[in-house]
Amino acid sequence: MLAMLAKEPAYGYDLRARMRDALGPLGEAMNAGQIYVTLARLAKAGLVTSERDEGLPDRPDRRVYALTPSGQQRVAGWLTEVSWPKPDLAEFHLKLVAAAAGRLADPVALVDAQRREVLRRLRDAQRAALDRAVDPVAGLLLEGVVLRLRADLEWLEACELAWAAREREASS
Repeated sequence: MLAMLAKEPAYGYDLRARMRDALGPLGEAMNAGQIYVTLARLAKAGLVTSERDEGLPDRPDRRVYALTPSGQQRVAGWLTEVSWPKPDLAEFHLKLVAAAAGRLADPVALVDAQRREVLRRLRDAQRAALDRAVDPVAGLLLEGVVLRLRADLEWLEACELAWAAREREASS
């Protein structure tokens, strides 16, 4: 939610629309009330501020939300955070969308940072799986870890191709 505000201040309704656009079909199930609950929590934490929109006399309760400096710092930290081995793919996808929309970071560079971490973990898991001292039953877990990390790498490759193509189109 914070990253969606990094581009520009917005109404809660606009934030919900941005989230739905970014998540596609996954965003359809998003409860509109949850957006406002989350915004209230973020305001209480000092990460966003809100002001009444005086330009709309027929809607006196309409508020415009904006990041505070602490909110901006939180977004910057989130963008550089590497979340593997338990990635939330929807969260990582939102990170890429928000980074591009707000010109906060290069999405391809974010994908590359994630890929380096996945490759490091894959090498570690493969080394452990090759260890002859590992119990065969425990080896199944290691095999599952290796397969999951390989799948994550494939998805990151797809992300990189899509975002690189998008950048090429934008610069043409």
